[in-house]
Amino acid sequence: MPARIYQPARNAMSSGMGKTKTWVLEFAANEPRDIDPLMGWTGSSDTQSQVRLKFDSKDAALAYAKEHGIMATVQDPHKRKPNIRPGGYGDNFATNRRGPWTH
Repeated sequence: MPARIYQPARNAMSSGMGKTKTWVLEFAANEPRDIDPLMGWTGSSDTQSQVRLKFDSKDAALAYAKEHGIMATVQDPHKRKPNIRPGGYGDNFATNRRGPWTH
């Protein structure tokens, strides 16, 4: 059963890097999903596609995959330069501002 090992990207709604330090081993779907004719829900009898295992490092995820005979491909993350302002949020309300505070 093929799987992929990756480091999840940050949430697009925040600038924080929470929940991006771990590595995830996720199984690929073996069979297509089917649509229930009565309710319209999507379903599948493939339970492995619901499994997501989290690891502290890429090496731990690779070791787990090798130990259990899982064919896994690794997707390395695209790192961004952190955007850290010198004054931070508090600089918006500083008393020694050089220019007027406008929107």
